[in-house]
Amino acid sequence: MSHDGVRWEYETLRPPREATKKEATDPKTQLNELGAEGWELAATVEYTGGGTKYLVFKRPVDPST
Repeated sequence: MSHDGVRWEYETLRPPREATKKEATDPKTQLNELGAEGWELAATVEYTGGGTKYLVFKRPVDPST
């Protein structure tokens, strides 16, 4: 049961971390690849204490599949 007939699918990306740094490296390439496939950034997830951050993407499910 969906509203407006739109169903969503989700994808997550964990930005790669450099071995000696706590900061994530720039995930621009992966973001552009996901964007080209129709994914839109929907949310970010950070764990308490500065753990791994995930980027959450969504796109409409193709009703023909």
